[in-house]
Amino acid sequence: MRHLAISLLALSLAAASLHAADDYVPGPDSTAQEGVPKGVLSKYNFEASKIFPGTYRDYWVYLPAGFDAARTYPFMVFQDGIQYQAPVVFDNLIHKKEIPPLIGIFITPGRVKAASTNALDRFNRSYEYDGLGDAYARFLIEELLPHIAKEQRVNLSANPDDRAIAGASSGAICAFTAAWERPDAFRRVFSSIGTYVGLRGGNVYPTLIRKIEPKPLRIFLQDGSADQNIYGGDWWMANLEMERALVFAGYDVNHAWGDGGHNGKQATQVFPDALRWLWRDYPAGIKANAEKKSKQPVAALIGDSGWELVGEGYKFTEGPAANAKGEIFFTDIPNNRIHKIGLDGKISIFAENTGGANGLMFGPDRRLHACANGKKQIVAYDETGKSTLVADGLASNDLAITHKGELYVTDPGSKQVWFISEIGEKKVVDQGLSFPNGVLLSPDQSLLYVADMNGQFVHSYVRQPDGSLTAKQRYYHLHIPDGETGSGADGMTVDADGWLYVATKMGVQICDQAGRVNSILEKPQRGWLANLCFGGPKFDELFATAGDKVYKRKLKTKGVLSFQPPIKPPAPRL
Repeated sequence: MRHLAISLLALSLAAASLHAADDYVPGPDSTAQEGVPKGVLSKYNFEASKIFPGTYRDYWVYLPAGFDAARTYPFMVFQDGIQYQAPVVFDNLIHKKEIPPLIGIFITPGRVKAASTNALDRFNRSYEYDGLGDAYARFLIEELLPHIAKEQRVNLSANPDDRAIAGASSGAICAFTAAWERPDAFRRVFSSIGTYVGLRGGNVYPTLIRKIEPKPLRIFLQDGSADQNIYGGDWWMANLEMERALVFAGYDVNHAWGDGGHNGKQATQVFPDALRWLWRDYPAGIKANAEKKSKQPVAALIGDSGWELVGEGYKFTEGPAANAKGEIFFTDIPNNRIHKIGLDGKISIFAENTGGANGLMFGPDRRLHACANGKKQIVAYDETGKSTLVADGLASNDLAITHKGELYVTDPGSKQVWFISEIGEKKVVDQGLSFPNGVLLSPDQSLLYVADMNGQFVHSYVRQPDGSLTAKQRYYHLHIPDGETGSGADGMTVDADGWLYVATKMGVQICDQAGRVNSILEKPQRGWLANLCFGGPKFDELFATAGDKVYKRKLKTKGVLSFQPPIKPPAPRL
């Protein structure tokens, strides 16, 4: 009888779930009120996108009552057109001074017109909204918002704290993605019944939120327990997982959970309160991890530090390497130069006519070794900048040097890794990686790491006394940005705890000794992140070469120099 009672209870709960009330009624803030000045809502269309070529779409612009064309306004962007009775809510809350006077922009997803009435338009909604990456954010920032500013003669604020974005379902993940990719453009997000599931990869967000350093965002989530559970995933559970990940990572996040389904009923009811919360304390700015609540390893690693610009104006920077003092040397490949960053931060030219020098590394003889790939040579520079030939006839990209002076060199064109002994004998010790790029020794120098730029992994090898490599494994599992075929793993460095720092397309991916990415530092600028090394007086500054610039960032850890005696790091947590 006891089992029967439990079964009946379970059936009763299931029935209650299937017949959720879902009876949310909008409040007075969502209804036009007598005596409240009304804004102006106008409809337009846009057909000039190059980011989503061939599309046409409608959009509406809401201008608040008393609009002044000479004034700069904060604004809020909505996907899927007009939702949540937003224009009415704006009128009421602006009148009560509970949100600032703002402009509303309501956009429909793009469609590509069919060639005839016997064919369908191409519907871009899932492509634009569910897709990850920065395409939709760029569409707004580079195309539609400038178009609106020009054609409707409105001054839209460039301050990201003045910019909010909202949407429902696929429009919600679209809003989150735009802010996630471009927090320099959007910082306030309203998400209702968000599609954080496996339609186009949105299910990865809870993992990335836990690993990537906190961003300056404020997010309000809404969903109901009767939301859909279909082939792409469980919307309700996905939204709960998003909220838990955001809390774990220290975000300014709030939510409204209910019993509703995949509709806009509860979202419309809670929208006025969500707006009050999103715009509270305005115009105060939104800061990343402002209340220091993040439990991320990366948050503990970076503290309050951010990337600092060290030098700029180069063509392409690469190969950062530190000497025993913590001074940094780096290459500018197209300009055939090696530069030096002193401990005082001043940059000077160390060597010119370097043969397209790429990777650099100091050896135990205190000489700076360089991959002079333009000459098919490995050369070594003394303290005066005079070079000596180390190896000839060798295509090279990057190199690692042991405390005994042995070299490992990557040769991407031939898909090979070379070993050069102390007396200059060279041999191939690995073949077959698609694009062997960065190469590095573990702190105890028992292992060699090689990054495959075109793949997903950093490979790990066991070093033998004769320099040969065994036990090859695809060991470090890296994250790959949506739409990319490889991680872009380039240069690497390691700290005294044995954690590996890999320059990738997604940022600096930081792996524990077990091969797992625990943390990801944002790239210092959009574009290619080439290489990394620790330096500075205490070797607690991470230097990064990124395109035309060099950056650094202070971390709560210290780097290892391979030309010094090996050290045994602590054992990993398994």
